[in-house]
Amino acid sequence: MYDEEKVRELKSDYSEIRDEIETRLKEFGRVWDQGDERLFRELCFCIFTPQSKAKVCWDTVKELDGTDQLLSVEEEEIAEEIKRVRFRFNKAGYLVEAREKFAGDECISLKEKIDSFTDGKEARKWIVDNVKGLGLKEASHFLRNIGKGDELAILDRHILKNLDEMGVIESVPKTLTKKRYLEIEEKMKKFSKEIDIPLDHLDLVLWYRETGEIFK
Repeated sequence: MYDEEKVRELKSDYSEIRDEIETRLKEFGRVWDQGDERLFRELCFCIFTPQSKAKVCWDTVKELDGTDQLLSVEEEEIAEEIKRVRFRFNKAGYLVEAREKFAGDECISLKEKIDSFTDGKEARKWIVDNVKGLGLKEASHFLRNIGKGDELAILDRHILKNLDEMGVIESVPKTLTKKRYLEIEEKMKKFSKEIDIPLDHLDLVLWYRETGEIFK
């Protein structure tokens, strides 16, 4: 059973920021039309995010991009430039590997590849299988941030905590296996339908409740 009082509070918060959420999601949707280099920036952001603060990761991407380092410098130099990002040496390697696949004239077009799938779940599976450093959460986050993940859940610690408190899940799992991730995603989808808040809106309102803002 859901915690009715907490659900009422959630709906109240949602009604207050719904317009802001819709505006933010439209901004994500416009990223799709800005080309492969813009999509690659979002991919780099999601490579950086595991166990690091989202704002720090996005600021780092913008700093690298602003000095033309995102698309040019080698792994060791990137690692030196991303000291605020946790596990920077691993993530520098992931970024360079992704760049070799997606960020050149002869590389795979991220936009064309993602557009070739029938839905976000298929695209997510391909990303998880082909982009080192991205799991289900990060791949879902990337697709949402480019306007292609409205049916995907981004199960970070903030979301899981709130789902637990509202009775959507029995407890926050100590480890999030693929099977467990997909099970919780289905529970979150069911919950979103029952309370009449779209899944991508629900993610952002839960994030807002934890951080006080709507970011990425």
